[in-house]
Amino acid sequence: MEKSSENGRIWLKVYDKGVPPDIECDAGKPYDFLKYSAEKVPDRVAVIFFNYKLTYRQLKERADSFAAFLRMLGVSKGDRVAIDLPNCPQYIIAFQAINKIGAVVTQISPTYFEVEIGRIIDDSKPKVLILFDDLIPRVEGIVKKHSELVVVATSIEDYLAFPLNSLYRMQRKRNKKFVEIPQKFRKFNEHTSFSGDDNENNDPKALAVLQYTGGTTGIPKGAMLTNRNLVCNTIQSVATLPGQGFGKDVMLSVIPFFHVFGMTVAMNFPIRIGATMILQPKPDVDGILKLIKKYKPSFFPGVPTLYGGILLNRNIANVDMKSVKYCISGSAPLPVEIIEKWDEITGGHLVEGYGLTEASPVTHVNPLYGKIKAGSIGIPVPSTYGKIVDPEDGAKEMPIGAEGELVVKGPQVMEGYYNNPEETSGVLKDGWLHTGDIAKMDEEGYFYIVDRKKDVIIVGGFNVYPREVEEILYQNPKIKEAAAIGVKDEAHGEVVKAFVVLKDGQTATEQEIIDFFQGKIAKFKIPRSVEFRKELPKTLVGKILRRELREEKQGPQANA
Repeated sequence: MEKSSENGRIWLKVYDKGVPPDIECDAGKPYDFLKYSAEKVPDRVAVIFFNYKLTYRQLKERADSFAAFLRMLGVSKGDRVAIDLPNCPQYIIAFQAINKIGAVVTQISPTYFEVEIGRIIDDSKPKVLILFDDLIPRVEGIVKKHSELVVVATSIEDYLAFPLNSLYRMQRKRNKKFVEIPQKFRKFNEHTSFSGDDNENNDPKALAVLQYTGGTTGIPKGAMLTNRNLVCNTIQSVATLPGQGFGKDVMLSVIPFFHVFGMTVAMNFPIRIGATMILQPKPDVDGILKLIKKYKPSFFPGVPTLYGGILLNRNIANVDMKSVKYCISGSAPLPVEIIEKWDEITGGHLVEGYGLTEASPVTHVNPLYGKIKAGSIGIPVPSTYGKIVDPEDGAKEMPIGAEGELVVKGPQVMEGYYNNPEETSGVLKDGWLHTGDIAKMDEEGYFYIVDRKKDVIIVGGFNVYPREVEEILYQNPKIKEAAAIGVKDEAHGEVVKAFVVLKDGQTATEQEIIDFFQGKIAKFKIPRSVEFRKELPKTLVGKILRRELREEKQGPQANA
């Protein structure tokens, strides 16, 4: 990779010792990380999932076998394959297999319901959809609409160690949650023998992942992330931790892999350094503390609400947290109190970083060993530029300390939005990614997010777009007008609050409106509170002003 100029990168002076200003990452793809680790540390445990273990040799063999299975289903280079799974061995196997044969991973959250899944399937048109058998009822309508779609179903007990697998299966049947895989679906374990070149379809510029994000409209847009984007961002992330040995660390992989932060930092990162991944499908605090006590992880990427929940858990006094040395927090602002308390009980480092879907996602992080500034997202990672520009013209660079829009440039920045040139041109300009976040930079190159230019609500690190909440509100026959905003919440950072105007003659309760969302949208997107109004603030042309509602609840500082 061509070395970028150091001119203008004032933050290089505060890099930790050993962190390079630039990294090399022009070749390869994420599968190469697995191949390398399987060659160097074949017998090291790569994955632990409820006592079920896979070594790096076994993980590669499973991925190679599943790659052959996908070929048998007709998947080839450039075809999309959707993964609708939580953190589990099947996710890693599927991701690596898809990447190996040059196909494109389409990420889907297993918390999504039929409408949300359908939007992504309609846009990406995958050949194959991989999901847990529990989720089959959510896609039955989609399968009828997309008759050419091949569904591959798997069960959580397939990768549970005995006797837990048998106990889990029995419990599901007793609770009537067991879903038989339909005859027309394929089973995940229908693998076949691998044959082919490990280096096939090794184009770094090839599309690797469609990572869907909603933007201010709530309509999903697929960020096109290439092999180079993913490889570079993984190496950039590893480079921020100088002096780490290969094949020695243990990563607590709780952040969902279907989230871009989890994909890069909790999956690709540990595979790159030959670390053991401890998988947890749900961010259950009690379960996480048990895993820390048993496996003593050294790395633990997370989000503020997760760290805060652990600190407040009554069982933390019974767990030795000293093994946890490195924690990178993303997706939402990290309170100073959490940093201080976490460092106190672990003796390690908890630092705030920043990223976005369109940048694979990591662009900034506070130095692990150097100066950490309260409220700062840190400094750009190697081979990354950042600057503050006038939010009106999007080009004029603002002076140090002045507020404006944060724009970034680097090898991790996406190619654009899938089949959406108009949205692409709105955020990619002359190689710079316009984040939509209002920020400022100080004299040492530390960046601070002042506010969000977008209307996006961040619940526990996950994006919620007001429009998708409002669309469901408008489906309620009693509602005349509706709006959704984010309000501060101690446990989740933000939660959704709905404002509704009922039609004349109608009555409803808050719980009735909340219950209307059940089964229609992911749980974290459902409003926690509903406020009834006679009218909502509007512009002269009748557009509802969410901004005024936010100011009313949080004050003028809630908006840019």
